[in-house]
Amino acid sequence: MREELLSPEPVADEEVVDEVGLRPRRLTEFVGQPELKEHLAIILEAASRRGQAADHLLFAGPPGLGKTTLAHIVAAELDVRLHITSGPAIERAGDLAALLTNLDEGDVLFIDEIHRLARALEEVLYPAMEDFQLDIVLGKGPAARSIRLDLPRFTLVGATTRTGLITGPLRDRFGLVARLEYYAAADLESIVTRAAGILGVEIDDDGAREIAGRARGTPRIANRLLRRTRDFAEVRGGGVVDGPTAHDGLTVFGVDELGLDKVDRAVLNALCQRFGGGPVGLKTLSIAVSEPEETVEDVYEPFLIQQGLLMRTHRGRVATPAAWAHLGVPAPETPPNLFG
Repeated sequence: MREELLSPEPVADEEVVDEVGLRPRRLTEFVGQPELKEHLAIILEAASRRGQAADHLLFAGPPGLGKTTLAHIVAAELDVRLHITSGPAIERAGDLAALLTNLDEGDVLFIDEIHRLARALEEVLYPAMEDFQLDIVLGKGPAARSIRLDLPRFTLVGATTRTGLITGPLRDRFGLVARLEYYAAADLESIVTRAAGILGVEIDDDGAREIAGRARGTPRIANRLLRRTRDFAEVRGGGVVDGPTAHDGLTVFGVDELGLDKVDRAVLNALCQRFGGGPVGLKTLSIAVSEPEETVEDVYEPFLIQQGLLMRTHRGRVATPAAWAHLGVPAPETPPNLFG
């Protein structure tokens, strides 16, 4: 019999262990988002003093900014269980009813991508959020009858990357609607330094600054780049992630000084060199880079727009002078007509 099958110790993938270990467990450990941290500290402290469940919370913002981490922190601060699911995973009213009836008093139910919850399921969720009651229909046809079950008071934490897709009635039932913003470079340096200590990576201030500068304002990306520079330092460096090692490692993995990766540069190259700077429609641009329209629009364009490299107009996508300069390609003498 193999020894690892008899051992009571769990065996897990290194990346999974890293991800779990890097997640802050308390609000005081969470770096960045100072306004949101202050609001949460007040709400959670008040709920703890009253001995009640906290109000329902909705976290919105781009992927990787800490929405799931905050859900774990809310449960830890309240010292209750956390139940995790996602909008697409709840297909029927029975699935939602099973989740709600399995909650204990004060528990936290976290629904990721809550904007993808079916509208019919939202109707089931409304009385559960407001009155902590669940309406269930038994039977079919003339013999059908409705019963109402009492639910324990719980805290619903929703996370979404598309706030505009959440209906008004659902959004209004959350006691706090907070949007997470991209992180400043100084906050990302602190996050990288903390993660390096947990992972046992030797890193200096220049290395942390180099990684933070290319992390696109996102902690998840910063932690991923730290792992890759750790690998580079162990294989081709001296084992220490200093400034030059981080620069060379990120260059090898295709992350440039602005944090753009291969697909980001492909979007800019297609826009500037194939289509003369635009305007170009989203469908044409997505075909040119072999990516789905939703991926180009939701994943790559927001950061390019934030960096001033791309503009959205009513005629299509247009490259800015900064995009031409970043690619090292001379801009056309006649700028594109944005309003013709």
